[in-house]
Amino acid sequence: MFAYLSKKIAIPGGVKLRCITWNTDQGWIACGGEGALLKVLRLDGTTQKEAAKAAAGGNTLSQNQSLEGHNGAVVCATWNNQFTKLTTSDEAGLIIVWTLYNGQWCEEMINNRNKGVVRDMKWTASGDKICIAYDDGAVIVGSVDGNRLWGKELSMQLSLLQWSPDGRFILFCNTAGECHTYDSSGNAVAKVPMYCNEGYVGSCKMVGIEWYDGSLGFAEQNCPVLALCLDNGRMQLMRHDMDDNAICIDTGIKPGAIKWNHNGSILAVAGHQSTNDDRELWLVQFYNQSGEHLRTLRVPGTGISGIAWEGSGLRLGLAVDSHIFFTSIRHKYLWAYFANTLVYAFTKPERQEHCVVFWGTCSNERYAKYVRRITHITAAEELCLLATKGEKPGEHMLILCNTLGSPVDSKVLEMEPKLLLLTDCYAVAASEEVVYVWQFRNSITRQLASEPAAAAGAAGGSGAAAKLQREGHEKLFHIDNPMAVQTPEQFKASQAGSTADPICAITAHQHLLLVARSSGVVHGFALQGLQPDGQYLLRCRPQRLALNCDGSRLAVIDFNGVMSFMDVTAAGTGKMRGEHWANERKDVWDLCWASDNPELLAVMEKGRMYVLRGTDPEEPVNSSAYLAGFKDLQVRAVFLDDIMQQPNLPELDMVADYETRSLRDTRALLATGNETDAQAFVGDNAHPRLWRLLADHALGKLDLSTAEKAFVHCRDYHGVQLVKRLAQLGDKNKQQAEVCVYFQRFDEAEELYRRMDRLDLAITLRSRLGDWFKVERLIRESGGDDAALNNAWNKIGQYYSDRQRWAKAAQYYTQARNTNMLVQCFYQLEDFDSLVKLIEVVAEGQPLLAGIGTKLQSVGLCSDAVAAFLKV
Repeated sequence: MFAYLSKKIAIPGGVKLRCITWNTDQGWIACGGEGALLKVLRLDGTTQKEAAKAAAGGNTLSQNQSLEGHNGAVVCATWNNQFTKLTTSDEAGLIIVWTLYNGQWCEEMINNRNKGVVRDMKWTASGDKICIAYDDGAVIVGSVDGNRLWGKELSMQLSLLQWSPDGRFILFCNTAGECHTYDSSGNAVAKVPMYCNEGYVGSCKMVGIEWYDGSLGFAEQNCPVLALCLDNGRMQLMRHDMDDNAICIDTGIKPGAIKWNHNGSILAVAGHQSTNDDRELWLVQFYNQSGEHLRTLRVPGTGISGIAWEGSGLRLGLAVDSHIFFTSIRHKYLWAYFANTLVYAFTKPERQEHCVVFWGTCSNERYAKYVRRITHITAAEELCLLATKGEKPGEHMLILCNTLGSPVDSKVLEMEPKLLLLTDCYAVAASEEVVYVWQFRNSITRQLASEPAAAAGAAGGSGAAAKLQREGHEKLFHIDNPMAVQTPEQFKASQAGSTADPICAITAHQHLLLVARSSGVVHGFALQGLQPDGQYLLRCRPQRLALNCDGSRLAVIDFNGVMSFMDVTAAGTGKMRGEHWANERKDVWDLCWASDNPELLAVMEKGRMYVLRGTDPEEPVNSSAYLAGFKDLQVRAVFLDDIMQQPNLPELDMVADYETRSLRDTRALLATGNETDAQAFVGDNAHPRLWRLLADHALGKLDLSTAEKAFVHCRDYHGVQLVKRLAQLGDKNKQQAEVCVYFQRFDEAEELYRRMDRLDLAITLRSRLGDWFKVERLIRESGGDDAALNNAWNKIGQYYSDRQRWAKAAQYYTQARNTNMLVQCFYQLEDFDSLVKLIEVVAEGQPLLAGIGTKLQSVGLCSDAVAAFLKV
């Protein structure tokens, strides 16, 4: 994932904020602060495409309302998403419930205990109950309609509270750093063990407690959902309040607030670090549900007083001093794009498996599969690769699938693949210390492998040859000992240990594999045989690597989102090859090399897409889409954030194509009619797509010499032959009609033939296209010969018979007097009377009579069958 600050809203008067909360269903943001400040805001752009348009317009704030009623600083606010209510409390203990009426927030209820300060308030997930905790230990539970259900005085100073997802229990945290579980009636149940704080000497207090309710499903089966965080930086993730296998984390900062995102897959932790000169650096750390650190975001200012997630999980709101900062989140989805097919995985609340959708972006057809414990998806050429956890502990599987989601091949691994990539015939998986390479069977390698296998079988050694071939398909090696390449059976027996310099990124190109380690050392290997092929040294810890289409340049994104380049072909210094360039770009979260030009690279920086030619950027395009491919000067991007909001019904406009500047400029020059400048521009920026564009424009103008030159440059043999054929025609109208056919404007070409009074050419055109309905109409108009008309009727009859529409087929076969096919049609229609009549039509001695007799015999019409057999 990647996070960056995308927007800032200033509070009038410089009033310092004390709290912030975000309505996850309707997008309302409430923030409270000093001087009785309470504001309710709403942002435009519920989807990424709408957000990009709003950002381009400069105004994304659709509503801004100040609420009056508090007398002191508003210190606590919480939403009731189910009933669209906002509950706030100030430092004097006054509680106000606000409701939405005619588009404005109005005061609905007021409660003032006149004793103590409210430390926390939380609604149940269903929204029917609210629990209010005071600093003196008082607890009040009320209903959504304002009735008090029960109250109790607890013998401790409270600081935080949290309902369980089912509303049966309440967790209370005190100022001593303890957490206690009570039932929904206020009876003490147990004390939550704080494993993360064992061995710590000194006082600490709880600063955050969050329990994800599972309303949008779970990222993994039986994953942690309860997070508790202390101000000493220690945090634990639990599956439930009595979980004895909690994940303990030392954040390394002094936290102030924590918050789960919309589906419990990312936990945000806000806090600060103290520098050597006693300055405080405010940060937001992001962790996944397994406790793995994902990203750290530096936040300017002198304090973060609250954090809140948007309902889609795409933005995080931060209350910083007198500002609201918005952090955009780029999630690491399970997805890939190949052969005009988008494959992506998501979870459903009602199922434990991931739903994997194979969506044909051209046909708009979708195929859904349910896969358990899926961890990675990648793709290349005509196949995609899925990585899943097996049923046994420590077992993982790799599954190759086609565009329909049907499994093609699979392998079982005894290692956990942290990284995965796919080439046209190799699948590579890597853990932190082991690299696994699988040469799978694609359509080409299967054909090549069949010849030596057949030869080995003829020599009587097929078993040994098959074993040798099988061993050659899978290879593994430990990164500390890359020379010892072994088969899975051999490697399993070796029991290789861990490494002090783990693998952090991999990439491959044709026959070259690059494996990067945390130290910045990159090992090169030949994919065929896995022989070492040099080493390279980076000045950063890489997170992602990508080689260009000819393998000469390496793009590197480090863990801070800084992208740099390495010239792989440079000699380097000492034992290290390559040259790591000084040119860098910041805040990069996605990239894609062009598949047909080694100089072109598309990158995503924050909310913009840049196309780099070498290291020079073109003007950016506002977009938050994920890059799927780059070919023919067009970048294909997918709005995955929007797709994941409605994964069952993706729309075709969620896949977009962006043109490069050279393609846009060429179109503009041609549109102005300046062909000379256009030719010069295409010559200076040579690319097959530009020459093809010039050729198409020249054909439209019937400039055959320019068209031929352009087709030669883009190596289009058929285009050259077309130009030669056009030159031989001589007639401008015929040439124009053939150009229309080339551009698939068939109706326009037919109209041109009609103007020329050449219906014969129109008939030939429609015959080549297989449009026999129009062929029949044109023949009738021209008074053509009976043979051509009979052929058209036969073709139309075949069209209907292929679609099992036998009655329509029989109609046209009757007109064509095609007795053979009429027999089949009448038999399928069970029109045996018509079938019997055909016996009189067919001449004696014809083999067709035997077929008629057999069909009549099969349905019991024996006398008619005998009559047919007698005529044979």
